[in-house]
Amino acid sequence: MDNLLIEIGTEEIPAGYIEPALNALSASLAQKLKDARISCGLATCYGSPRRLAVLITNVAPHQEALETEILGPSAKVGFDQHGKPTVAANKFAEKVNLSLDRITVRQTPKGDYLCARVSEPAEKTLTVLQHLLPDIILSTPFPKSMKWGSLHIHFARPIHSVLALLGEQIIPFMIGDIQSDRYVAGHRFMNPELIEIRDPSEYEIKLRGANVLADMDVRKEKVIEEINRLASEQNGKVVPDSDLVNIVTNLVEYPVGVTGRFDSVFLELPDEVLITSMREHQKYFAITDKDNRLMPAFIAVNNTRARDLDVVARGHERVLRARLNDARFFYRADLETPLSGYVEKLKGVLFQAKLGTVYDKTIRIQKLVNQLCRIAGLPSEVADAASRAAFLCKADLVTQLVVEFPKLQGVMGKVYAQKSGESPDVALAIEEHYRPTFSGGPLATNLIGAIVGIADKIDSICGCFQVGLIPTGASDPYALRRQSIGVVQSMLQHNLIFSLRQAIHEGLFLYEIPISHAAQTETAVYDFFLNRISNLMADQGFSRDAAAAVTSVSIDHVPHLWARVKAMEALKSASDFEPLAVAFKRVVNIIKKADIPEYTALNPQLFEHDAESRLYQAFQEVNGRVASRIETGDFSQALQEMASLRNPVDAFFDAVLVMAENAAVRNNRLALLSQIANMFASVADFSKLS
Repeated sequence: MDNLLIEIGTEEIPAGYIEPALNALSASLAQKLKDARISCGLATCYGSPRRLAVLITNVAPHQEALETEILGPSAKVGFDQHGKPTVAANKFAEKVNLSLDRITVRQTPKGDYLCARVSEPAEKTLTVLQHLLPDIILSTPFPKSMKWGSLHIHFARPIHSVLALLGEQIIPFMIGDIQSDRYVAGHRFMNPELIEIRDPSEYEIKLRGANVLADMDVRKEKVIEEINRLASEQNGKVVPDSDLVNIVTNLVEYPVGVTGRFDSVFLELPDEVLITSMREHQKYFAITDKDNRLMPAFIAVNNTRARDLDVVARGHERVLRARLNDARFFYRADLETPLSGYVEKLKGVLFQAKLGTVYDKTIRIQKLVNQLCRIAGLPSEVADAASRAAFLCKADLVTQLVVEFPKLQGVMGKVYAQKSGESPDVALAIEEHYRPTFSGGPLATNLIGAIVGIADKIDSICGCFQVGLIPTGASDPYALRRQSIGVVQSMLQHNLIFSLRQAIHEGLFLYEIPISHAAQTETAVYDFFLNRISNLMADQGFSRDAAAAVTSVSIDHVPHLWARVKAMEALKSASDFEPLAVAFKRVVNIIKKADIPEYTALNPQLFEHDAESRLYQAFQEVNGRVASRIETGDFSQALQEMASLRNPVDAFFDAVLVMAENAAVRNNRLALLSQIANMFASVADFSKLS
């Protein structure tokens, strides 16, 4: 068993491309080996801006032998009455490339058939890889690829070398005009000469000696070590930023940190502006002191160990100074106008071609916020603050600083709102209404921000659905799935109890679309939320049937919806749940299938059996208690109350025939069951339980 090592040496690959490409390359290589019947061990990825490499251990020297059995025509067709082979038998032998004397007859359940056993040769792994590797390498996926020179191949960046070793043997093939060999490049500046790799086991060690940390985990630890060491030397600590650590790790081959400083006059800028200026364009790490105050210093991670780090630091400082001067100019210019003064300028910013400007969206959000506060029964002071925050929530999009640094949207809205004298709650809501900004991200911490965020997201979802911009399995350019989940999670976190369907209705109404189209779109949006809620419940560990039972009744009042599914799960865990579920499902299923005349009133005088009277009496007693429990949101106790009906329900079905010949008696019994089913439906549809 030998180890297989592949390295593609290139020009600098963008940092965000490296890990996804390596994952795809290693998975493809392992799968192709498996498909080719070549056993192998685990795959390890190595990568840097100038190389993508995969090492696979314990690769078999040969393919596994494969013998297959191929059935041909029936024996009756293959041989004539004298037992001589027919044309069909000869054609079958030619097809499988065997002589007639190697064709046998096999008995099958359908009769006797001609059979051929065909063996595929077990080729050497080296030979198989020689043909497989070029396609595997060139099919590595990238967000964007390029071609170079007169070659007709594509890759993330031009390929300079290809190392391909199986043990000590070179796997010979061509990629474009590059012949595979056993040489790799060291560090571009510190060790530019080629390095010979005689065996895959030498790869990481020899590159480390050439100032290349090919193991990305080792390189990441080195980055963390460097920035923490330098921050400690400044009596500070690095502002936590795991994403930036990952980016920097894939920007360098050998990390060397250096500390730079900037003029303390720039500390007048909000911390978010300083951190973003350092992070976004320069990939610098910010430093805070022991009191978590931002220091006028930063850490840059270089790819080269320079002789004079002071010269390197001054270069970084000069670049950052220009950035911070621009930021300070934009910040001061923005402060000359109160935040409310920017709202009118949103008329010049397009939200979506068919949905108008951001100003149009702002007015819709404000109106929808007012409606949500009303139907949620929120206090007037909350409603007033939410309305004001809605009016200002997009205003910072046209400030100079946010135009320069788009990731500061919301953040600068909060800062400018504070500077303009807005209340702290309004300012915080402007920042937090975008949350969650990514799947699983933090939600708005204050109620006002949650309300504005819900209105913003519902407006986007309703607008996109009504113009046909509906997410598909492969595309969701407006992140409507994430936004819908954000709506649900915000309602849960802040216990916002209002009708989700009514919120959707109000959101569509603000677009002033025709009533017929609005009804169809409202149903589509409602179903979209229903699917998201079902998936969210499944992700949180609730059973699929319990989720279906509660969501099929209604997804309104989201906090109550979660209380209902928790109550259902608790009921399902009870020892006597199965017979209870059978009894309740029987009630619901009969009502679903029965054709009950409209306005059928229940008449106790038509009861013919004591079981009917006892069920009716038990229902009357339970129904009031259930309604009281539901009103207080105690769905678990409401289900316990319903469960007390099991014995009367069982006795009813044992004693009476629901579909009696007498129409009046039949309809009366159906009316009784209908009332019971309606009570069940206040919590769940028991027919959905498995």
